Amino acid sequence: MQWFSFFSQEFALHKLNAVVNDFWAEISESVDKIEILYEDVGFRSREFAALVASKVFYHLGAFEESLNYALGAGNLFNVNDNSEYVETIIAKCIDHYTKQCVENADLAEGAQKAVDPRLEGIVNKMFQRCLDDHKYKQAIGIALETRRLDIFEKTILESNDVPGMLAYSLKLCMSLMQNKQFRNQVLRVLVKIYMNLEKPDFINVCQCLIFLDDPQAVSDILEKLVKEDNLLMAYQICFDLYESASQQFLSSVIQNLRSVGTPIASVPGSTNTGTVPGSEKEGEMMETEEKKGSPVASVNPGTKDQIPKMIKILSGEMAIELHLQFLIRNNNTDLMILKNTKDAVRNSVCHTATVIANSFMHCGTTSDQFLRDNLEWLARATNWAKFTATASLGVIHKGHEKEALQLMATYLPKDTSPGSAYQEGGGLYALGLIHANHGGDIIDYLLNQLKNASNDIVRHGGSLGLGLAAMGTARQDVYDLLKTNLYQDDAVTGEAAGLALGLVMLGSKNAQAIEDMVGYAQETQHEKILRGLAVGIALVMYGRMEEADALIESLCRDKDPILRRSGMYTVAMAYCGSGNNKAIRRLLHVAVSDVNDDVRRAAVESLGFILFRYEQRFQQPGRTQKGSWLALQAKRGNANPRYLSELILSTFGLPNCVAYLESWSDPVFLNGFPNLHFYKLGLLSFCLVQGNSAVFSLP
Repeated sequence: MQWFSFFSQEFALHKLNAVVNDFWAEISESVDKIEILYEDVGFRSREFAALVASKVFYHLGAFEESLNYALGAGNLFNVNDNSEYVETIIAKCIDHYTKQCVENADLAEGAQKAVDPRLEGIVNKMFQRCLDDHKYKQAIGIALETRRLDIFEKTILESNDVPGMLAYSLKLCMSLMQNKQFRNQVLRVLVKIYMNLEKPDFINVCQCLIFLDDPQAVSDILEKLVKEDNLLMAYQICFDLYESASQQFLSSVIQNLRSVGTPIASVPGSTNTGTVPGSEKEGEMMETEEKKGSPVASVNPGTKDQIPKMIKILSGEMAIELHLQFLIRNNNTDLMILKNTKDAVRNSVCHTATVIANSFMHCGTTSDQFLRDNLEWLARATNWAKFTATASLGVIHKGHEKEALQLMATYLPKDTSPGSAYQEGGGLYALGLIHANHGGDIIDYLLNQLKNASNDIVRHGGSLGLGLAAMGTARQDVYDLLKTNLYQDDAVTGEAAGLALGLVMLGSKNAQAIEDMVGYAQETQHEKILRGLAVGIALVMYGRMEEADALIESLCRDKDPILRRSGMYTVAMAYCGSGNNKAIRRLLHVAVSDVNDDVRRAAVESLGFILFRYEQRFQQPGRTQKGSWLALQAKRGNANPRYLSELILSTFGLPNCVAYLESWSDPVFLNGFPNLHFYKLGLLSFCLVQGNSAVFSLP
């Protein structure tokens, strides 16, 4: 009789399974009996009972229970079935599995929770289904979501287009991955696969190593290429490195190349932050010492001959020279535009604006003809206008490094006869602009000038110039001198020093720098210094993503609105170009909730930094720009979010921005903010710089 009872129960379950999609409401009234069958360990069809119960709960909308019983069904749950039930449960299964894997990734190794093997089994079946169906991109996406690097690597290697899958994976990693620690793990896997290809892709390997901050591995690859006589590839990588890497990274690569003879690793894997080398003379001394005393393996003479050429490319000398010559040869600026601008309105504000416009128009061309033709007009500049006019020469001569000191000699501080402080400060700032992100020997010159400066305006210009020249080097001597100037508690000097500290420590996440800068920002009574530090603190966290979250949280809770604004800037810098959803939510919340206009403005502004690679996200699918969140902000009564929102949209050059900006002439729209007329012209220029009037259908 017991056998007959089991048989009848199994028969009933099979019949129920056949009609459950149509009669789930009636079956649900007795689903507890099916659950009892599943819980009976002696019942041989308990997995089938779990499958029927799962389908009933699915139709009831209880997806948690449905998933639990689907896991209990074991192999009877067929992941290859294309039914809506199976697809939904698989999606829920992947979501649960992803959540558990992400939570474990954030925990210490001993504190990690065990993942349900049944859950992992279904996910593994799903991966195999993707591979069998040749849906490699889908498998890669799920593998990255679930932190399964083993499946990620297996999918790439088993695909029918390994280079294509590698390129797709690298794009996903750099554009969509929002956790830096896991991104670095993925990049390590990509480096290994790239290096193990039949023909290794050294260019992409080096791009990965830049993000991994591994200059030693890059220098090893360059050495290897030279020894194998693959010079063109080595030179191309050097050019790419100069375009992509920071000064600190490049300096470490150059220093490693100078010590030729180190063993070459087959797969790059070490991490070396490196230190900044001294002058070229010091580099020669290092080489000499190495030749004399160190027991290094013999080096191919051909390799030695190529090292200086690679160093020249890595240092930027060649790229800067070529770029400079290109701009000089192709300088087609229309001086009549400047002349008409100069003659149109005669006041100090327009005078300074025209000087700045001239520098932008002639950036890098070395053409200062307009200034030479209007020396009398230029001489009207006084005080900070003179500072700006002198500094504008740095923009015009950007990259003209070999003769920079001779060109600027008239405006630089002299031991014999002191000149105008504004002119000398502007001259030092101009030197920094000429050598921006490519300091070299000029850093030492600016260090000496800043040490000897006795005037706050000269120190202001010297700090800015030094920050630009030493950008991203994280040099301790530069940092110490700027910190000394910051601690003088002078508003003019401190503002520039605070900003320069951020430039020097750009992206370093230096804990001591953050502690010093935040601590002084909370103590100082000078608003100017606070403003400089607000931006400087943000720059230190450039590109650090979730590593900056603790600092962001601290700044956003501060009672000082300038430090809260710094929190917004830190979000912008830490998640710059990442499209990170968590960062966007934070900024959107502050943009409508903070009591301070400047903080709200900074939040809207920061959205542009985070989303500058994702302009399509400013518009909701199927709607025009006017239906987007930013367009709604641009219509708000407050002028700050109105202007900043349209600034971001204009920077993207979206064509319908122009038509929207035209509506700013409407008196009703101006709503008591006449300055929006002024903003409108500036925003139109942002649009037009990315196209012509035909593109944007201007009247």
